[in-house]
Amino acid sequence: MTKAQSLWNHGVKIGAIGGVSVLIIALVGMIESFGKRDIISGILPMGIAMALIICILVAYIAANKTPICEKSVKFANAVISGFVTSGFLALLVAIGRSFNIRDMFVGASPALYKALTAGIAGAGGIFLILAVGLICGIFAGILIILNDLPRKLIINALATIFVLGLLQELIIPIFKSWDFGVTNYLGKLFYTQNGLTIFGTVLAAVIYCIISLLWKANQDTIKTTYKDLPKGTRKKVKTFGFFVLAVFLIVLPQFLGLFLSEVLTIVGLYILLGLGLNIVVGYAGLLDLGYVAFFAIGSYVVAILTSPEIFSFGFNFWQALPIAVILGITAGVMLGIPVLKMRGDYLAIATLGFGEIIRILVLSDFLKPWLGGAQGIGAIPNPNFMGFQMVKPQHIYYLILAGCMLVVFISIRLKNSRLGRAWMAMREDEDVAQAMGINLVATKLFAFATGAGFSALSGAIFASKIGSVYPHSFNLFISINVVCLIIIGGIGSLPGVVVGAAVLMGLPELLREFAEYRMFVYGAALVAMMLLRPEGLWPEARHKIELHGDDETQTQTAA
Repeated sequence: MTKAQSLWNHGVKIGAIGGVSVLIIALVGMIESFGKRDIISGILPMGIAMALIICILVAYIAANKTPICEKSVKFANAVISGFVTSGFLALLVAIGRSFNIRDMFVGASPALYKALTAGIAGAGGIFLILAVGLICGIFAGILIILNDLPRKLIINALATIFVLGLLQELIIPIFKSWDFGVTNYLGKLFYTQNGLTIFGTVLAAVIYCIISLLWKANQDTIKTTYKDLPKGTRKKVKTFGFFVLAVFLIVLPQFLGLFLSEVLTIVGLYILLGLGLNIVVGYAGLLDLGYVAFFAIGSYVVAILTSPEIFSFGFNFWQALPIAVILGITAGVMLGIPVLKMRGDYLAIATLGFGEIIRILVLSDFLKPWLGGAQGIGAIPNPNFMGFQMVKPQHIYYLILAGCMLVVFISIRLKNSRLGRAWMAMREDEDVAQAMGINLVATKLFAFATGAGFSALSGAIFASKIGSVYPHSFNLFISINVVCLIIIGGIGSLPGVVVGAAVLMGLPELLREFAEYRMFVYGAALVAMMLLRPEGLWPEARHKIELHGDDETQTQTAA
C-alpha cells in the first residue's frame, strides 16, 4: 500500500466514519442536552467533551490501523482523520445557519450551533470547529508516536478527569454527607456547583500520574515478593484481602445516602442475574435470550405464596424463597429438554420464544384469577430477618449482598469442578466434547438449571423489594440488558459481571437526566466494545488468550 492510499483509506475514510458518528450524537440532541453539565466548570461542557473524545478516538484509531510503520504517515493519518471528523460538524453549522433543517432534524437547533461554535458568529465559528478538529488530530498523532508509558499516563489521566466530572452528582453528595471539615474542603477544592475546578482538574491528573508511576516502579517487586511467599502465607494474604473487601461492602451503605443505596440494590440484582446467565452463556456457551422468564417465575412464586391479595398461603419470604428457586430450576430443565439439539442462532430464537410465552401467560386473562393479569400482585411483604423488617434500600442491600456472595461462591466452585470443565469443553466444540465422553444432555440441563435457579433467586428478592409484581416488569429488555452486561464486562468472567452491571445499570441510574439516550448508549457501547476490546472490560484469562493469542505471539516474534 502506498502512502497516498493509506492517507485515503485510513485518514479520510475513518475520519468520515467519525464525522457521521459525531453528526448523529449532535442531531439526536446529545451534545445540547449533555451541555447542561460541565466536566470542567465554565470551560468544557459534557456535550462538547463527548464530541472531542470521538474526534480524538477516531484520529487515534486511524493512526493505529495504519499498516505503514513510518511515524510520519501515522501522524498524518491522525491529523487528516481529526480534521475530516470536525469538517462534518462545520458543514452542519454552515448548512444549518443558511437553511432551516429543523423540520428534518429536531436536534439541529440554534443552541446546538452556539455550543459547537462557542457563540462565535459567521465564518469564525466554522473555522474554530475545523481548528479544534485539527488540534484533536495532532494530539492523537502525538499519542500514537509516544512510548507506551507516557501514552497510557496521558490517556488514563484524561479518562480520570472525565469520569470525575461525569460523576460529580454522585461524588459531591458523598463529600457533604460525611460532614467532616476535611471532606467539605476537598469537595470545594475539586468541585464547583457545576463541574471540576481548574485546580481540581490538574490535581486529579497529577495524583493519578503519581500513583500510576509508583505502581509501575514497584509492581514487579510486589508480584515477585508475593510469589516467593510460602503457600500458607499467600493463602492468609488472600483471606485477609477478602476480609477487607467484605468489611468494605458491609459498611458501604452507611456512608451512602438513600438514593445511592437504591442504585446499589439495582446493580446487585443485575449482578445476580448476570452471574446466572454467565453460567449458561459464559461457561457452557448456550445463548439464552429468554432468561427473564426465570426471573419472572421467581418473582411470581414469592408473590403468590406471600401476598394475601389472591391466595392466603401465609408464607413469609424465607419460606417462599427455596420454593421459588426450586421451581426456577425446574423451569430451566423444562426449557432445556426441547432445545437440547439446537445451537447458535436457533437456540437463541427458541429461548427468546420461551421468555415471551411466560410474559404473555402472566398477562393473560385466562390466568388472571391465579396470577393477577395486567394488574399484577401487590401487598408482598418485605423480608423479615429475626424480627427485623427489611424496608429501606440499605436493608435490602445486605440481602442482595448475601445472595451475590453465595452465587459467586457456587460459580467459582462449579468453574473449577469436573462439570465446569465439561461446560467449557462444550462451549469450545460440542462434537469434540461428546467424542471425549461428555454427556451433552446432562451437561446442558445442568447449565440451564443452574442459571435458572440464580435468576429465580434474583426475582424472589426483586418481588420482596418492590412489594408488587407486574407482567410489564419482565419484558425482553431485561434479558437483553443481562446479555449486554456480560459482553461489556467479559464473557465467562465473574469480576466482569460486576463491572458490566456497574457500567450498564449503575451509570444510567446515576445519570437519570440523560435516560432518554440510554438505549443509544447501549448500542454505541456494544459496537465500541466489539471493535476496541472484544474480550470485555475485565475478561476471563482463557477468553483473552483466544482473542489476542496471535497478537501476543506476533509481538514476541517481532521482539
